[in-house]
Amino acid sequence: MFLPTIPTPEEVLDKSFRRAKKAANKVRSSKIPRHLKAKRTEEARVKTACQVIQETFKNILEKTPNVEDMPMFYQDYIDVVVGVDQLKKSLGALNWAVALISKFENQYVFKIRRSNPENAAKIRKEAFGRISSVIYRIEDELNFLNYAKVKLKNMPTIDFDAITAVIAGFPNVGKSTVLRQMTTAEPRVADYPFTTTGIQIGHLEKKWKKYQIIDTPGLLDRPIRDMNQIELNAMVALEHLADVIIYIFDASETSGYPLESQYSLLKEIKHIFKSPIICIFNKMDLVEDVKYSDEYIKKIDEPILVAASEGKGIAELIEKLEDFEHERINIPKRVK
Repeated sequence: MFLPTIPTPEEVLDKSFRRAKKAANKVRSSKIPRHLKAKRTEEARVKTACQVIQETFKNILEKTPNVEDMPMFYQDYIDVVVGVDQLKKSLGALNWAVALISKFENQYVFKIRRSNPENAAKIRKEAFGRISSVIYRIEDELNFLNYAKVKLKNMPTIDFDAITAVIAGFPNVGKSTVLRQMTTAEPRVADYPFTTTGIQIGHLEKKWKKYQIIDTPGLLDRPIRDMNQIELNAMVALEHLADVIIYIFDASETSGYPLESQYSLLKEIKHIFKSPIICIFNKMDLVEDVKYSDEYIKKIDEPILVAASEGKGIAELIEKLEDFEHERINIPKRVK
């Protein structure tokens, strides 16, 4: 969980004013001299309300990790999903509110102490009005933080010590099926584009080595500036996590994407990313024009032919991934 519970303005004020009322009742029932009770009661209400609000917001700020201290993958992931600048702005609004409420506390407690007993309640009401105004001024920021909490609640947990393979390719080429066959993960699989709407992670352990397999949303062959949020999530995973990329061709073209376009996307990925690439041709059991698919298979160094739905070729793919470990020492480390 990236963000703690975010209250609405109404919830913040209700909590603070309820606590303030309890504090006032406690003063009223105390043995304080009668002529001091009116002022002490209103002072307790102002102090308690202000302190409860400050504690509420400080708790949110303390429990929210500093984005700049997080690995680059998470920084980019958050930026893609909700926007880092807007997140910082909203958290900054809480800091602003804490400082202003603290100022009100000192200001109005001083006023009450200097006032006549009959004016204490009036001053407290003025304080509560200004407190309420501040809280409602940051309503948009509180709403955004609640939105961010929902959007980031399933932020993937990455093992940066494992050997990480990121699966890439067009939508519906069988990425989720390959992940399911390779690991213990149970991603949602269906026969329509963009089934994978978030990053899916599976884990594999062979010969005491840990492997992390990440299934990215489908990538389309178009410039990064034209990509949607799902595609950008995939680009973030590729950029920061991949020790090796498993690029999947749909040899049958039943995904709706011609091999020519799939090959073009592979060339684009090779141009952008420095990670080594393992190419597999999936859905070989559905291929009708063998000569046509062979034309592209021959363009690839050491391709692996797979029928993932039947589990065929998966053992060879895992073996290739294990072989990669021996070459890993010469691969530049990914940015964490």
